[in-house]
Amino acid sequence: MGRSRRTLPEELLMLALDPATGTTAQPQSLDLGLAGAQLVELALAGRIAPDGDRIAVVVPRPTGDPTLDCALELLRRRGAPVRAVHWIGGPRLGLRQTYLSHLERCGMVAAVPGQMCGVLPTTRYQATDTTISREIRGRLDSAIRTGVPPDPRTAALAALAHAVGLGKHLYPGNEGRSSRSRLRDLIRHDPMGGLVAHAVMDVQNGAGAQPRRGQAPGGRPPGPGAGATGEPARGVPMQPHHGTMARAAAH
Repeated sequence: MGRSRRTLPEELLMLALDPATGTTAQPQSLDLGLAGAQLVELALAGRIAPDGDRIAVVVPRPTGDPTLDCALELLRRRGAPVRAVHWIGGPRLGLRQTYLSHLERCGMVAAVPGQMCGVLPTTRYQATDTTISREIRGRLDSAIRTGVPPDPRTAALAALAHAVGLGKHLYPGNEGRSSRSRLRDLIRHDPMGGLVAHAVMDVQNGAGAQPRRGQAPGGRPPGPGAGATGEPARGVPMQPHHGTMARAAAH
């Protein structure tokens, strides 16, 4: 897979970055969304395919993207199709930080160290080129405004944005109500994106909490105010700076 095209996890993370604060909106549900975005990206690359409510590896050949290939290899090792809700609800330690570090290495964001309350080290992430974020946002805006069925990649991005609760971040207030509704409706335009988005929302509602054999429970509690609509409350404070361990996870 060439690097001329941004992956869905990268685009979802760029959508979630708040340009004013340098933090990510909906960090808890965003981790789930990034795991789901990896599945959609692998499906778009022809490596996996839906099998009912399960995900099956159809072509185990690496994509060339290390983070995606790690997910692909884990899926391959399962030896049988896995339920999307169980995969997304499984442990995904450091996935958001992995992608933030990746975007920093690619020059798409710049890490700005700071402190919270004058004590706790924190890191803000500022987009280095706002045209990238505007282009990603513009695709969603166009699909919402025109009503023209979007391409599968944009439809999946819309479905994931809705699932992790970015609707109120992207289209806030009463004036954004209709746009949030149309964002939710875009979920029907991509079967894989819809499957994954519903799995993300199911995990937030506890459906992915049952453990698999030999594995700790993977379900995660929803963020503040989260519900079936996938529109939790707004973002949280700056992420703590994880130092070299977090950066090593990106490799």
